[in-house]
Amino acid sequence: MTDKIDHPQLCQWLDDVATTRDKKAFTQLFQFFAPKIQRIAYGKFQNETQACEVVQETMSNVWRKAHLFDASKGAATTWVYTVMRNVTFDMLRKIKGNREDNLSDDIWPLAEQSISNEECFDDHLENSQLLSVIDTLPEAQKQIVKGFYFMEMSQEQLATHLNLPLGTIKSRLRLALAKLKVQLGDNND
Repeated sequence: MTDKIDHPQLCQWLDDVATTRDKKAFTQLFQFFAPKIQRIAYGKFQNETQACEVVQETMSNVWRKAHLFDASKGAATTWVYTVMRNVTFDMLRKIKGNREDNLSDDIWPLAEQSISNEECFDDHLENSQLLSVIDTLPEAQKQIVKGFYFMEMSQEQLATHLNLPLGTIKSRLRLALAKLKVQLGDNND
């Protein structure tokens, strides 16, 4: 395959993928873009596996989102490289997040060793006080706070579990936290 493919041909292949899920057109797109994407991704990650993952994820997104391409708004290459950029950023954020998780796991035992029995007892009393204050909240807000903080459910999971809109979950959590802050005072975060 040559790099001399013209813009109208790339646009046609993207259109064929979008309208008829044309596998031959997608193969042509893959053969044209995959080596370029892999070269760029390898420059970012310096890891062959991650570079291949960027290629696979990018081209999967091209397959799924080809209907979003509009030739009147820009070049096909620009659109595909934008998809690749978004995939790359997502992977970099994921890698960064994993590094932070590893760091916290490395220092966690040190933090546990430095806590005395007296501090644990004080913390237990604070938890008891916090639970009694949470129990004074309206039932709807209490459900959200307990689900979010004690059951460690995400707001999205709570919305699904309670069959409520995500905005309702967020509003109830915000209201509950404001009430807790008033009841516990400003010194308690």
